[in-house]
Amino acid sequence: MVTSIILINAQRNKINEVAEKLQEIAGISEVYSVSGKYDLVAIIRVKTNDDLAELVTKKMLAIDGIGKTETMLAFQAYSRHDLESMFAVGM
Repeated sequence: MVTSIILINAQRNKINEVAEKLQEIAGISEVYSVSGKYDLVAIIRVKTNDDLAELVTKKMLAIDGIGKTETMLAFQAYSRHDLESMFAVGM
């Protein structure tokens, strides 16, 4: 599984609209509005790097109102939650 964190700057009058459109995309598990340098943070969990590339370069690109993004790949999860087992049973 590939986990990615996408930091997003959106047009001020479209932040809520962008967040709603993002959460409708398969592979985006969470979208947060945040304070600071960025407006939104999206957590992506997909099977392959190709799936991530498709999501970022095609599906996210089609959303009007996204100004700039920064994509980070997660290497290791340090969590009490076993995300792999959650996704293996279809949750």
